[in-house]
Amino acid sequence: MTTTTLAALVPLLPFLGAAAGLLLGRTAPGLVRPLAVLPTLGALVLAVLVAVRQGGGPAIDAATELTPTGSVPIELALHIDGFAALVAILVGVVATCVQIYSTGYLHNDPRYPSYAALVSLFTSAMLLVVYSGDLMVLLVGWEVMGICSYFLVGHYWETAEARAASLKAFLVTKLGDVPFLIGLFALATDAGSFRITKVLGAVASGGIHHVTLVALLLLAGVAGKSAQFPLHTWLPDAMAGPTPVSALIHAATMVAAGVYFVARLLPLFQASTAAMVVLAVMAAVTMTGAALAALAQDDIKRVLAYSTISQLGYMTGALAVGDRGAAVFHLLSHGAFKALLFLAAGVIIHATGTNSLAAMSRMTGLRDRVPDAYWTMTVALLSLAAIPPFSGFFSKESVLGAAEHVITGHTEHAPAAAGWTVLVAGLATALLTAGYATRLWLLAFRGQGAEVPGLARSTDPGRTEEHRVREPLTMTVVLWVLAVPSLAFGGFAYVSLPAWFDGRSLTPTLMTSILGTGLALVGGLVTYGAWQHVTALAPRVPLGAVAAHPGGDAGLVEAEAIAAHEPAYGDIALAPDPADPGRLLLGPLHRHAAAGFHLDALYGVLFVRPVQAGASLVQFLDREVVDTYVRGAGALPRWLGAAVRRAQTGNVQTYVSALLAGAVVLTVAAVLVATGA
Repeated sequence: MTTTTLAALVPLLPFLGAAAGLLLGRTAPGLVRPLAVLPTLGALVLAVLVAVRQGGGPAIDAATELTPTGSVPIELALHIDGFAALVAILVGVVATCVQIYSTGYLHNDPRYPSYAALVSLFTSAMLLVVYSGDLMVLLVGWEVMGICSYFLVGHYWETAEARAASLKAFLVTKLGDVPFLIGLFALATDAGSFRITKVLGAVASGGIHHVTLVALLLLAGVAGKSAQFPLHTWLPDAMAGPTPVSALIHAATMVAAGVYFVARLLPLFQASTAAMVVLAVMAAVTMTGAALAALAQDDIKRVLAYSTISQLGYMTGALAVGDRGAAVFHLLSHGAFKALLFLAAGVIIHATGTNSLAAMSRMTGLRDRVPDAYWTMTVALLSLAAIPPFSGFFSKESVLGAAEHVITGHTEHAPAAAGWTVLVAGLATALLTAGYATRLWLLAFRGQGAEVPGLARSTDPGRTEEHRVREPLTMTVVLWVLAVPSLAFGGFAYVSLPAWFDGRSLTPTLMTSILGTGLALVGGLVTYGAWQHVTALAPRVPLGAVAAHPGGDAGLVEAEAIAAHEPAYGDIALAPDPADPGRLLLGPLHRHAAAGFHLDALYGVLFVRPVQAGASLVQFLDREVVDTYVRGAGALPRWLGAAVRRAQTGNVQTYVSALLAGAVVLTVAAVLVATGA
């Protein structure tokens, strides 16, 4: 079988699995889980085979024009280079892990068949984006992902929070997609084709007119899809969906699509100095602002959501300094440890019945309750904080090293201003990242107060082994699978994969390695010191009578917590945690960071309220003006009809009298007219 045939099957298998799952979900429920897992696993295997055959060498290109579409043809094309081959493997790994994990997490969910089919369709759409060699075909996958995210984020549609989050995610991403679509048409018009290879050829020959405008239009769509400032506000709210969906969106699909798109068309953006500076500023604001917000969140999933936004800022920062190898390298390593973080968080939510770090910090024994989540999340957080030798260290330092190369003149792929912007913001974010990673670990696993119900290691003689809640094996095994690349992928890529990244070295520079690691250690140690300080001063408030969820279904536990709009442990968990080091570290900034620096409120004033006011005005005009004319046009005939109806008495004498009276009136009128004449 040829490589192009194998590549065509990679996005096709999950699509067929999604269609079969929807058709057979009710009639053959026993086939739903195999149809969710096996096609995705098959796509992963084929993606690995395609990567082996591609081998980091010249790109594999194939195309066929299905139907003529006018002066600018649309072709079903494949363009598989080293980046595409590796990203497809990432998508396959994360999607397969999410599908396996979901079989246990949503075991009793009646909507699991539609959920699994949408996850498969989501995976197929992302793989189409990765392998596509035609921008219009890429756009199809781009938009299908937006539709799937709407349904998956709104999986718990009974809750107002989930409905609002799904609608917000859809509208904000569509807001960026409008200029994105305009930019694609302008780009294809100048290049004469939607084929990526021909577009890049036109860029190299200077055939793209108004390159800055086109690049900025495309960046608007990238900002919406990859949750970059100022269109990032939908991603934290998307946590209303099931935790496995969060892992899929944050690690391998949706948000990765924007970064991957810019990496594919990087020469276009490099042709405009203004676009590269805008990209650098966008990345800097995104990574630092989101890291500050993560340091102030109480919901464990919102901490990870803002972490994703911040790490995406690193990726766009690497692109802003012209190093797409560093950007895709960090995309790959981030995909592994971020998927692990979300799935481990799902295990913790299953065990505690709450998303609240304030509630978790008032518990003891959580480490013994969920040892798999404890150890694997520790690995993932160390990777997130870029502590060597974990994979996040190598990929994040490659981004900082790329910025240093621009500043020192070793490369001329980007303006020096972009290099300074990315480097300063990246170092500051390294400090903040280690801070919020340490805070999450301390609050989740070093809690003080009430013991979590159901622990096996209890001295209570009335508590036996049966009281221990064991997480489903499908959930815990996946954590250890993802822990391997979180620990080892960075070193492996550093040694073995330079040829896959444009042949450029992935070696971190000495200066950025020392600065980045030093700042990460400082951030972690300062946060730990602040935690010890506030813990010593804060009164220990026990949780009291807590409600456990022994043997419960994780998805239903999460749905119940969302429906209640509060943690499972009542008012005490809603109270501010006096042992939260984030409050001490941020000080007066904490309240603003916790609210995402009030961007949603600002958008409400600038956009939502004017639209609502305009809608109210239209409603008033329709009701009071348009409807008044309509009602008046109907009232006049009605009144005339009522008057005529009263004359219809059925009395013959009345009709004769009226006839005579009318004749007399006509006669008098005729005489008067004749006399006047």
